[in-house]
Amino acid sequence: MQVLILYYSRTGTTEKLAREIAKGVNEVKDVKCIIKNTSEVTKDDFTSSNAIIAGSPVYFGTMAAQLKEVFDKHVGLRRQMEGKLGAAFATSGDSSGGKETTMFSIIQAMMIYGMIVVGDPMNATGHYGVASTGAPDSQASSNAAKLGKRVADLAKKLNS
Repeated sequence: MQVLILYYSRTGTTEKLAREIAKGVNEVKDVKCIIKNTSEVTKDDFTSSNAIIAGSPVYFGTMAAQLKEVFDKHVGLRRQMEGKLGAAFATSGDSSGGKETTMFSIIQAMMIYGMIVVGDPMNATGHYGVASTGAPDSQASSNAAKLGKRVADLAKKLNS
């Protein structure tokens, strides 16, 4: 059982949020967590993962081109990705900086891949994923871990 956390991070902020999500994934027994940035991810990472949690900084209200390129490059894997779990996260420099629309752009790609999209749990924000303005503070870090744990738990249940 494997969860891939995939991200693009120019300044390191999105990577920090990815690592907070990984803490939650790592809480779930028998689930392996791998973290890859967009320049490292491979076709095998996609196909061998039971879930993908993808994140990006906000660029004009959508995911960064580097993350979109990964989804574009692996579009031939759509049938192999069908039924796997997907979740999204985003970071921005402003409190109203388009985090939700960025997560929706990631969710849209996952839905086109035939993935089952998971939002963050009700004990976090109960919305589209996890987001932070700037580096994750204690609340965003807590919510990130909750999202990671939720995805890992659900992936484990789905594949049992």
